[in-house]
Amino acid sequence: MSVRKFTPALIAIGLAVTLATVTSIIAVSAIEARSQQDVRRVLELNGHDWVTVEVDGLQVQMTGAAPDEATRFRALRVAGTVVDAARVIDMMDVADPDPIVPPRFSIEILRNDDGISLIGLIPATMDREAAVKRITDLAGDTEVTDLMEVADYPPPAEWETALEFGLEALVKLPRSKISIAADRIHLKAISDSTTEKRRLEAEFARNAPDTLAVTVDITAPRPVITPFTLRFLIDERGARFDACSTDTEDGRQKILHAASEAGMEGKASCTIGLGIPSPDWDEAVVTGIGKLAELGGGSITYSDADVTLVAPENTPRATFDDIVGELTAALPDVFSLYAVLPEPAQIDGTGEGSGPPEFIATLSPEGEVQLRGRIPDERTRIATESFARASFGSGQVNGSMRLDDGLPAGWSTRVLASLQVLGFLSNGSVVMQPDIVEIRGTTGDPEASAEISRILSEKLGQAEDFRIAVSYERQLDPVLNLPTAEECAKQINQVLAVRKITFDPGSADIDGESRDSIGKIAELMKDCTEFPMEIGGYTDSQGREVMNEALSQARADAVLNALMARRVLTSNLTARGYGEVDPIADNATEEGREANRRIEFRLLLPEEEAAADIGTDPADADAAETEAEQAETDQTESPDEQN
Repeated sequence: MSVRKFTPALIAIGLAVTLATVTSIIAVSAIEARSQQDVRRVLELNGHDWVTVEVDGLQVQMTGAAPDEATRFRALRVAGTVVDAARVIDMMDVADPDPIVPPRFSIEILRNDDGISLIGLIPATMDREAAVKRITDLAGDTEVTDLMEVADYPPPAEWETALEFGLEALVKLPRSKISIAADRIHLKAISDSTTEKRRLEAEFARNAPDTLAVTVDITAPRPVITPFTLRFLIDERGARFDACSTDTEDGRQKILHAASEAGMEGKASCTIGLGIPSPDWDEAVVTGIGKLAELGGGSITYSDADVTLVAPENTPRATFDDIVGELTAALPDVFSLYAVLPEPAQIDGTGEGSGPPEFIATLSPEGEVQLRGRIPDERTRIATESFARASFGSGQVNGSMRLDDGLPAGWSTRVLASLQVLGFLSNGSVVMQPDIVEIRGTTGDPEASAEISRILSEKLGQAEDFRIAVSYERQLDPVLNLPTAEECAKQINQVLAVRKITFDPGSADIDGESRDSIGKIAELMKDCTEFPMEIGGYTDSQGREVMNEALSQARADAVLNALMARRVLTSNLTARGYGEVDPIADNATEEGREANRRIEFRLLLPEEEAAADIGTDPADADAAETEAEQAETDQTESPDEQN
């Protein structure tokens, strides 16, 4: 047979094979797609959307990371309900288990007169024996109860810092609950007095580590206030309290609200104490403040149940009489009102003027007391000088008083009261006339105005008018133990002596190794923000002088900005670059050049502070202008990289 006869048959067979192949491919693809779709759907319906399904012929490949081994088996079982389990190829992984989170370590320390108790969970690596021994030594003869549990996990990074601060606080707080954790400490305690409370709060705030959130809740027993005093006044300085006392929180809110309605702005304090003369105290005070506001000025003083209203000078008599009548009728029965419409007072302050007789006592910032003016007799002179020497020091008192036998009755008592209130001032003066006493000055005692009001109310009686212009200055407060201006500058430069602030070569970028010094300076600056200081930048002598000065200025500015970033108040700080002037070592050696590249802090004298506010030293104005012009010319040049 010829080949030609078989050709059609061969073609037919080829077509049949091709058709069969195509058909089988289509069929397999359809089976694969259907299997993949069915398996994927059933997995998703059962919450296994983490599985990826791929089909290769009859094989169903499952990949993905199962949360755990049990979940992987459940996914396989679910897939086996749709296709033959023999067709399923398991290529799934199991995710690494989450690391076990260590427990939160903490200690609760309870201390009272009966002993000290420790409750909490501590890391196994902590030196428990040493900590308990410190507490046992502190407890003395009282009992120490150790109920702490141990967990074998690594301690948090700041655990030792927190523990040390908590144990140091325990020494100072004999009645307390101290909660210690790695990231925070809560101190809750009872102090013996308000002064002790303020001292402790200031000390803990000053010494708290930057890495810990420290909260302090110290309470003090209510003080016994005698006489129970409140003094509210309205004058050119606004509406305010010189003294405020009440016996309940509700009463305090009522009184402060009445003061706000009378024009007082901002926050005010009102001491809650014991000794209230009447349950109607709050009502009497609110009524009096309201009537004072109607007068538009003056003062109202409550000393126990005695009330003194002093109207502004030149108040119309009819208005004064109406207000006094209404207040007398409105006050509760136990309170008695004395009202004064004073004549215009002129404070001479010399003790020698032609006006009313005066007694003047002045206290200088150095502690020297000058007594002058008039006293009734020699016996009063001796008593006055003796009282002053006992109060201020025998070598600090100078007297130049003169005798006047025509002084009003009670003058000697008023003199001694004046010296007593002068003791609340850091510096200032007391001027006393027959009808008025004026106290002016500064103090480091935030309660000074209130105490002065109590003393004068008690010693001078109802019929007296007194004026208090005493300002509280935080840096004078002995409780806070704040450093002086000189001590601030010295402490900061001591930090720089241990580890100076350095910069990347040829730039104003502070290097990472200087962060510790910047942090310590920022901590010191919290108590030094009221003192004007200059941040001086210096370089060595390499490179051009003008460019060195520009670089030193940029570096001083960088330190100022770094302190600002740490929330230091920088309003009293000035940055100035001095370049290569004032070297402290030989620029011919590498060691000398390294010493000359430095940052220094120094106090600004008043005249220097004024020049800094202007922006330049007037003596250097011409030189600064010339250097600025030269800097513009050289702006494309680079300073020596070692500067």
